[in-house]
Amino acid sequence: MTAPVRVRRPQQDRSRATHQRLLEVAVECLADLGWANTTVGVVAERAEVSRGAAQHHFPTREALITAALLHMAQARVEDFRRQVDGLPVGPRRTHAVLDLVCGIYLGPLFRAAVQVWAAAAADAALRERIVPLELTFAREVHRVTVELLGVDETRPGVREAVTATLDLARGLGLADLLTDDSARRGRVLAHWAGVLSRDLGLEPGFHPDR
Repeated sequence: MTAPVRVRRPQQDRSRATHQRLLEVAVECLADLGWANTTVGVVAERAEVSRGAAQHHFPTREALITAALLHMAQARVEDFRRQVDGLPVGPRRTHAVLDLVCGIYLGPLFRAAVQVWAAAAADAALRERIVPLELTFAREVHRVTVELLGVDETRPGVREAVTATLDLARGLGLADLLTDDSARRGRVLAHWAGVLSRDLGLEPGFHPDR
């Protein structure tokens, strides 16, 4: 009688868990320590994984960083999508959408991305790897933002308004890297929600102070 085939062995589970842990910690290191200090050894130590085990999954720093970049891009999109269902309907929706969009440019994933952007500006090989990931991420965020706002990009000025919104959100995220910019960010988003509501015909009668 043929013995049943196991779908996944405990060793495979441990290997997958170690692989995932190393990717998550690599992103944490990029956010906390910067590009230059994120090495396989440092990531392994912080992940509480032996250096040999880490190098089994990622033989070189380049392999680790490349995988971490893909993981980071996917995590940013998934985090964005997870929050969509909680958006309110009614006169506060535009402001809530802006808060959500701005949120993807805050926190450790964005800090890690900025470290990579800075390094890629002076490294052509890294730039070739990161640009396609960032373009894919930007297109997805743009698409979902259009959908959440319920606007028609075939109308003149709508695409430009959405693009300006995403550029504004990215800039506000950069402003928050060194100091807590939440108070000013709240005022700017409230004002911009009113501008979008007026210019794009969203939420008649909406006022950001209500």
